[in-house]
Amino acid sequence: MKLRTHEQMVGGLHGRDCMRIIMECTECLEAQGLPVGATRAEVMEALRRVFRAGAQTIAERERTVSLETAAWESVRAREGRRKATLRDLRHFVRRMMKQRDMAAKPLRSMQTRDCRALLQRCFGNSVHSYRKGRAILHSIFAFGVRREWCDVNPVDRIECPYICEAEIKPLTPKECERLSRAATRGEHRDMQLSLHLLMYCGIRPAEVQRIDPCRDIDWKAKEVHIRPATSKTGGGRILPLRRATELLRAQCPLIIPKSWSRRWKRLRRAAGFATWRADVLRHTFATYHAQFFRDYAALQVEMGHRDLSMLRSRYVNSVPGSRQDAREFWRAISA
Repeated sequence: MKLRTHEQMVGGLHGRDCMRIIMECTECLEAQGLPVGATRAEVMEALRRVFRAGAQTIAERERTVSLETAAWESVRAREGRRKATLRDLRHFVRRMMKQRDMAAKPLRSMQTRDCRALLQRCFGNSVHSYRKGRAILHSIFAFGVRREWCDVNPVDRIECPYICEAEIKPLTPKECERLSRAATRGEHRDMQLSLHLLMYCGIRPAEVQRIDPCRDIDWKAKEVHIRPATSKTGGGRILPLRRATELLRAQCPLIIPKSWSRRWKRLRRAAGFATWRADVLRHTFATYHAQFFRDYAALQVEMGHRDLSMLRSRYVNSVPGSRQDAREFWRAISA
């Protein structure tokens, strides 16, 4: 075989370029322990190992998938979540994947500016949607890092927009009394336990629907057990069942009825509430708990919050109600 001169091209490179690369590799090998007097065959074998290892490393580092593939793979990895959680997750992913120019991009090539532009296009009109979209996009890249489809999470550098929390306005004790009275009448009697759990335990409506009174309520210890499968956040907690004796004296059906959402709406209407603020009973519980007990660590646990930040930003700084209202709400607390 006739050798090419140093001026001839080899794979787009001049022969002298190839020689320079070989010399640099040989110097690196000598620095790593290759004997100075190594034979030609030993040097060639060492160079082959270097080139093969380098090619494999480059291939592994450049291995990636499109943003769309990574997004749906991350959704499939969370198939064990609740239906409502998965429904929200799929909804947000679909919205982002409608941006076809972004969906087709290799995950490894996406920069912070690309992610910011994607979020702005999809969720720029709503701060709440933007925050949730950012969290989901962050989780997609975190999943990609674990799968080695990318090395960094570019969403880390995207600022989370500040939300000016709406003013918390709890129900008054009289409004709570209206609900309680409505629950003692006719078709609404089987909602009494549900109302008690919402009002005096601060349990979320979705969690109340999943409670099994026979398994999850200890009437002797006056405790409600929110199991991980019941909890919105996946973490269990034990709550005191305050005013339990009052509930037992009413001799109401201690059940969580079927068609719960529809029956809960009917009860509110029967109590004279034409409109209803979302989670207002949970806000009422937290506000009066903070004013009456002054135990924010206990309230954090009972609310199922990860830390005290939510209490500080919302309930502790809520519209000040009178201590008398809090005392009236928690009357007969020894029961």
